[in-house]
Amino acid sequence: MPYVSGNTMIHTAWNNNYSIGAFSAHNAESIKAILVAAQEERAPIMIQVGQKVIQTMGLKPMKDMIDTFMTQENITVPVCIHLDHSRNFDQTMEAVRAGFDSVMFDGSGLPFEDNVRITKTVCDVAHALQIGCEGEIGKIGGTEDDITVDEADAMITTVEEALDFSNRTTVDYLAVSIGTAHGVYKTTPQLNFQRLKEIREAVKKPIVLHGGSGVPDDQIMEAVTCGVAKINVDTELRQAFTKGVQAHWAADSEDFILADSLGAGLEAMKETVKQKIRLFGSAGKA
Repeated sequence: MPYVSGNTMIHTAWNNNYSIGAFSAHNAESIKAILVAAQEERAPIMIQVGQKVIQTMGLKPMKDMIDTFMTQENITVPVCIHLDHSRNFDQTMEAVRAGFDSVMFDGSGLPFEDNVRITKTVCDVAHALQIGCEGEIGKIGGTEDDITVDEADAMITTVEEALDFSNRTTVDYLAVSIGTAHGVYKTTPQLNFQRLKEIREAVKKPIVLHGGSGVPDDQIMEAVTCGVAKINVDTELRQAFTKGVQAHWAADSEDFILADSLGAGLEAMKETVKQKIRLFGSAGKA
């Protein structure tokens, strides 16, 4: 199946009360783990290319690898390639030219007016090409791809700023801060569902949940019922992959065949992706 616009994929999920898993890829094995998991679960998915992997692997090489595995693994479920947390307009345009199906400009660290101005420009380009666009309002704590927001600086998104930002930028789906954080949680997160519902009713478009790794399952399911149609998962995938490799070496420390050790990581990560797909309600929705 050809790639699908993020706008089409996310709005389909939103209108049918499930959420799309947006899974971050970091190398060939993680790309394959995500795609094969989606194929086995018959689920539409987003595969995210974030800032850390762009620094180490490059944006275009990652796109090329995804294309290769789409063909090699005969992937027939809907797939959307998404640029995650770009804080550079030129990089966002590079992703558009490379054929990404969805792009996110993260201007949450900028003054509000600058965030609106740049995000609106990105949205204009995305809409002209019929691909999806995401923006962020409110700061989400933690660290992702070397971008750190101190907990003291994180803030819960207000309804007023979410509506103003949504209307002026025309984003297709909106990332807001409702109590999640990037990375590993030190305490159990408590999502602000009342604020989420208020934002949903005001903006009337899909909401994106960043920092989905480690959020209790019951809160994830409630977030989906409250209008979250895209959930980002990264940390739990990297943990699963690493622990899979570690377990393989613990069993056979002299196995230096990378296909074996990395393959063990791939299988562990694939199972985590499948669990998340089922939790988000997207299994069988291809």
